[in-house]
Amino acid sequence: MNFITKAILFFKESYYELAKVAWLGKREAVATTIVIIFFILIMSLFVSLVDLALGKIIEIIL
Repeated sequence: MNFITKAILFFKESYYELAKVAWLGKREAVATTIVIIFFILIMSLFVSLVDLALGKIIEIIL
């Protein structure tokens, strides 16, 4: 099998596998996106507060 034949076979098999995937509906995708954005905001706030606290501690030490 040469490279072109392998590549064509790969894309055919990939297309076949993607056809079997159960994709999320629009409502589920939006809900999941909102949850992820909320989680990112909470984690950003947490990391910012930890950075601020550690910065103050280093400032006091030095």
